[in-house]
Amino acid sequence: MEKIEHIGIAVKNLEASNQLFAQLLGVSHYKMEEVATEGVKTSFFMSGPNKIELLEATNPDSPIAKFLEKKGEGIHHVAFAVDDIVSEIARLKQEGFQILNETPKKGADNKLVAFLHPKGTNGVLVELCQEIKEG
Repeated sequence: MEKIEHIGIAVKNLEASNQLFAQLLGVSHYKMEEVATEGVKTSFFMSGPNKIELLEATNPDSPIAKFLEKKGEGIHHVAFAVDDIVSEIARLKQEGFQILNETPKKGADNKLVAFLHPKGTNGVLVELCQEIKEG
């Protein structure tokens, strides 16, 4: 793993949270995107070299809606950048980690993503992110 790619924060109201984080960080969000397959609308902020992703559920059955119902607003996941998501999934699986989606899927911000079950990572949902390379 290269670095922390971003920290994902589940929010109930993306519009209000965008205003709050703009005040907090002193910058506006630079991108909003909906990932319909995951039932989520996202908003991204840069804070120095660090990225924050706000996540709002777009339907009541989405993973974010279930997270908010169970735990309320707060840190949802920590994402790590990887060069080769397929080999990283294989390595982590061999190390005994439970992979929630062994086939990477398209996520927000031009990334392929996979998640590790939080039961094996001290209660933290871990996301692996690989930049989708053109061509």
